[in-house]
Amino acid sequence: MPLITIIGAGPGLGLEIARAFGRRGFDVALVARTQTRLDSLVQTLVGEGITAHGFTADISRPDTVTTAIRTIKDTLGPIDVLEFSPADPSLVPVDVLEVTMENLQPQIDFYLGGALNAVGAVLPDMIAAGEGTILITTGGGSFSPMPFLGNVNIAAAGLRNWTLNLHNALEPKGVYAAHMGITALIGAGHPDAEPDVIAEALARLHDERRLPELHHVAYNG
Repeated sequence: MPLITIIGAGPGLGLEIARAFGRRGFDVALVARTQTRLDSLVQTLVGEGITAHGFTADISRPDTVTTAIRTIKDTLGPIDVLEFSPADPSLVPVDVLEVTMENLQPQIDFYLGGALNAVGAVLPDMIAAGEGTILITTGGGSFSPMPFLGNVNIAAAGLRNWTLNLHNALEPKGVYAAHMGITALIGAGHPDAEPDVIAEALARLHDERRLPELHHVAYNG
């Protein structure tokens, strides 16, 4: 079975991404900070007939992510798809007029640095095999900046830029990289903002392997 590893798995979008790929015949490796959350997610997926495993790691501690990915590869086999969509609510967003290096650096370290570390742990194997998929998910501010998320948007835009560069560099090597930006209050009532709808759109990026990015927009009201 092919294997997807989801970095930053949670009970909302992460779970639905696991379901979307599970329906496509993938085994699932979930990576998150909390073992109890992982156990609950794995139990749910296994109950639905999807083979799933949980691995603890903290994006803010790069060594734990590298170790988790190494363990996944050692125990489950090659990673065919890496999906990166962690969130850290303790990182405080600030208005664009209040951005400083002090409140910007943690955002860059977590989102951009976290992706660089996680992708770097799987990319050599994918390049050597001539196949694989990297999916990077951010908020919609990576496309359309929002002033009240001034520091977050900078990190997200940098991550988007890097992913687009990856797409161009990796396409000749048989590896697919794509970015999805989500402008939506996930699960807030708009039909297109439901986690399962967004997850299916992300999975279709992998299925089609053409577009370098997708801006998924779902406004309420």
